[in-house]
Amino acid sequence: MDEQTIVMDRDAPIRVMLAKIGLDGHDRGVKVVARTLRDAGMEVIYTGLHLSPAQVVEAAIQEDVDVLGVSLLSGAHMPIFGKIFELLTDRDHRFVLVAGGVMPDEDADALVEQGVYAVLGQDTPPQKIVEVVEAAAAKADEADTARLGS
Repeated sequence: MDEQTIVMDRDAPIRVMLAKIGLDGHDRGVKVVARTLRDAGMEVIYTGLHLSPAQVVEAAIQEDVDVLGVSLLSGAHMPIFGKIFELLTDRDHRFVLVAGGVMPDEDADALVEQGVYAVLGQDTPPQKIVEVVEAAAAKADEADTARLGS
């Protein structure tokens, strides 16, 4: 069964939380992404601006999202994702992380090595964003199934 089939077999829509962390106040792109994902039939929660990594992680766990997308244009992506991973240590969660924004290729590669599912740049076409989020949600479902022993 391919990833797209797994997503289509879901009983509920994919739940996505989009967040802006820190002092980055540029939110036009994340709002476009939110609308794109909603138009694709997903439930989207946008946290708004200026939250801390701890606030975002806690909200994502409480909302039981499939995918947590963090949009960063501030250049602080490495320490912010480092903090997110630190906060997730020993925490029971089912979501997969996706990064978006402006990041050098070598940093994007490093984030993927640390556990970010995908890094989407500012030029990523809307359909590609939908495909990546669907695949990330399928990965969350697989991990959840494995975790629950089903």
